[in-house]
Amino acid sequence: MQVTLETTSGLERRMRISVPAEQLDNKIEVKLKQTAGQVKLKGFRPGKVPMREVKRRFGKGIRQEVSSEVIQSSFAEAIRNQSVSPAGIPQIENVTMEAGKDLEFTAVFEVLPEINLSNFETINVERPLAEVTPTDIDNMIETLRRQRSEFKEVERNSKQGDKVNLDYEGFIDGESFEGSKAEGSDITLGSGRMIPGFEDCIIGCGKSEEKEFSLTFPDNYQSEKLAGKAAVFKIRINTVSESVLPELDDEFFANFGVEEGGFEAFRVEVTSNMQKELEAAVKNKIKNEVLDGLLTNNRIELPRALIEQEIDRLRHDAIHQLGGHEQIDPSLLPAEMFTTQAEKRVSLSLLVSAIIDQNELKVDDEKVKIMIENMAGSYEEPEQVVKFYYANEEQLSRIQNVVLEDQVIDVILDKAVITDVRQSYDEAIKPAATNVDQAAEEDTADAAEPAEDKAGETAT
Repeated sequence: MQVTLETTSGLERRMRISVPAEQLDNKIEVKLKQTAGQVKLKGFRPGKVPMREVKRRFGKGIRQEVSSEVIQSSFAEAIRNQSVSPAGIPQIENVTMEAGKDLEFTAVFEVLPEINLSNFETINVERPLAEVTPTDIDNMIETLRRQRSEFKEVERNSKQGDKVNLDYEGFIDGESFEGSKAEGSDITLGSGRMIPGFEDCIIGCGKSEEKEFSLTFPDNYQSEKLAGKAAVFKIRINTVSESVLPELDDEFFANFGVEEGGFEAFRVEVTSNMQKELEAAVKNKIKNEVLDGLLTNNRIELPRALIEQEIDRLRHDAIHQLGGHEQIDPSLLPAEMFTTQAEKRVSLSLLVSAIIDQNELKVDDEKVKIMIENMAGSYEEPEQVVKFYYANEEQLSRIQNVVLEDQVIDVILDKAVITDVRQSYDEAIKPAATNVDQAAEEDTADAAEPAEDKAGETAT
């Protein structure tokens, strides 16, 4: 076999491969004999079909089949011998497979970029320092109460935070417009559901009260027909309801899995969950800072083939999230929608893989065990969950990849410049702006592996 390799541009390579005719013909002859022994033809006994008849009927197809197999195997052998790493499936061109001639073809493909990682000392990381204070716990308990509050009707005028049930209709130049009318619509004052000023005009109104007021739709309103237009709204208040917080009693505690121990046990549970949330948030922020720095300090040329593969994945993910994976063709979504995200994913994947290879990292089985046990701890029968993960190869592999990714982060942090930043609990758990989008962040783990009524919506 003869091979010539040419660099055409950037990461693209053209490989011309020639396989001796004798080698191809021998394989074809073997295939013809196999076919002769198996084929059933009218007028011939099984296994007794003459070779000339087999060649006449099946020779062309067999030559194409064997040639295809030889192209695949010879290309695989050639890239091993040439020590190149294709970034995608090659495009096969200029194929010659005539009888008596050498099999020749050209494979056009991209290779993975050679990555020379910059010094990790150039990466700056801000590490949040925060703790869960008694005040934070009190605030969280009140938040949990508000989340489970109920609205109860009251005989007073409305105020901020109340839920008002009302009928309304809007008019422009004395004419009612589409979507301007609603009956029995619930609006929580302060929710910002309606156009600016609408909810303010309801504050102070009582049950059965009727009112008329004028407002102007914002210039950037979603409906061009209404944008910037002055409108008159007529409303009638049906009911006013206020939010009533639940009591901190055993029934409330049971909603959070605290069956005994009363308020003290509930507070301990809330504190534990907040501490876990804080630790996860801090870890995630540090991880994002590290990955941002890794991307910023390591600009690499990306194979177009990998970007296109990632765009296809993102297209399918988007369709699946929209619930239309059976009705919508993902290719209809413009590639430009996903290009930036795909480039980040591919870049991170290549960089993380390079760190794993250059540092000869292996999955820490003890850390995998700890992670699985921590995850299983929240279930009633944790031992069954542990058995599930170790018995499920796909699930176990995902955990191993996450652990290996954490090891990559640790390698970088060991040399990065770390600055501790004191933050409150609320500041620490708040997601930070990052150059690494969530989807790209999630994908780095894979790199470790080579109703409201329609009428009311117009006024919102």
